[in-house]
Amino acid sequence: MLKITSSFMSLALGAGLLAAGATTANARDRITIVGSSTVFPFSTTVAERFGKSTKFKTPIVESTGSGGGLKLFCSGKGDQHPDITNASRRIKPSEVARCAKNGITDTIEVKIGYDGIVLANSRRSKLLNLTLKDLFLALARNVPDGNGKTKPNPYRTWKNINPTLPELKIEVMGPPPTSGTRDAFVELAMEGGCKSFPWIKALKKKDKKAYKALCHTIRSDGAYIEAGENDNLIVQKLEANPTAFGIFGFSYLDQNTDKIQGNTINGIEPGFEQISDGSYPVSRSLYFYVKKSRIGKVPGIEEFMAAFTNDKAWGEEGYLSDKGLIPMSEKERKEWAGRVKKLQKLAM
Repeated sequence: MLKITSSFMSLALGAGLLAAGATTANARDRITIVGSSTVFPFSTTVAERFGKSTKFKTPIVESTGSGGGLKLFCSGKGDQHPDITNASRRIKPSEVARCAKNGITDTIEVKIGYDGIVLANSRRSKLLNLTLKDLFLALARNVPDGNGKTKPNPYRTWKNINPTLPELKIEVMGPPPTSGTRDAFVELAMEGGCKSFPWIKALKKKDKKAYKALCHTIRSDGAYIEAGENDNLIVQKLEANPTAFGIFGFSYLDQNTDKIQGNTINGIEPGFEQISDGSYPVSRSLYFYVKKSRIGKVPGIEEFMAAFTNDKAWGEEGYLSDKGLIPMSEKERKEWAGRVKKLQKLAM
């Protein structure tokens, strides 16, 4: 099991910075990027094309998870810190405050498109038709006891939760707490199922802290297995274990349809159109964040931003859609491209 710790991330970033040519005497000669494992394949593709088609060196891109990336990004402004971080969720106010505490008050926010979070399994297994309520009952640490209170999760099989589901052991591999995919899954899927219970929905107004603790806390008794930030590793494990399920972004499903399949949620299958139009219930926005102060100090940042926000990359017929990115509408792309051109700072 891979756990991304602060020391691991520091070592990983340090290796990237050395590769980028950072020294104590000279500024770096290429961009360094950290962050989301979901955005990683999109960012890597843009970086590789950027390095081949421009005078600038190929940016170094590392997958540290959204939370881990933002922690590194907000740690400081110098050459030893990343210039850009990818995120599969929007930056949190607490992270904005952390950045500000370290003198980073000029962050540029760039929304790049959409993604869906899928619950996938081996093509050798049957597809399940799950509800958000099923997902919550399968993975929450505590669940309703039927009397307006909660109890530790007793469910061991999918059939225990819903008699229409098979007698399969609940075994779900997913991302760690540093992952934006984990954050989005908890907020969209877990909380979505949690508030299907009327008394829990009412709890949100009475005691928001208790509501969040109940709806957002994943069980730790072995039914949910933290599989690190490497989504490709989860795909490999699903091939080896046909009874298990994995949580990751749609792009990994899209790139591995010969091996795995996405289960329906609330009767909607995870597909390009369903995520784009918002009908798939576990859909989210993807971002990257840039330090404006690094423009001019590290070559190519402004040009890299322009390359990423070009219709040849993020458009409906762009090369990133072949990688699984769900494009924004033309109107929304124009709006965000305009913000990038103006180097417009983040507004929460």
